[in-house]
Amino acid sequence: MAADTGQIPPELSQLRGSIDNLDSALIHIMAERFKITKRVGRLKAELGLPPADPTREQQQIARLRELAIDADLDPEFAEKLLGFIVSEVVRHHTQIADDVRR
Repeated sequence: MAADTGQIPPELSQLRGSIDNLDSALIHIMAERFKITKRVGRLKAELGLPPADPTREQQQIARLRELAIDADLDPEFAEKLLGFIVSEVVRHHTQIADDVRR
């Protein structure tokens, strides 16, 4: 009936508000994470370490898959999300390393 009148049921509106709040928190958390990973990238570049660390990445994937399972989140989704984040971090680290070499 609510769809016919164009009104959003209060519960749906409340749930959407919760989603919006969580999305905002995710953006802020990701911004903080990338601030730290940029510092890691600078340190790696100064030490002559490679931008990517496949061993660390595999450890993180295993750890986050377990966390996802414990949190009742699809571990495949968690792995894909981390894969995307790591690819961005490696891209940033590569750019930082290139800048340091110049």
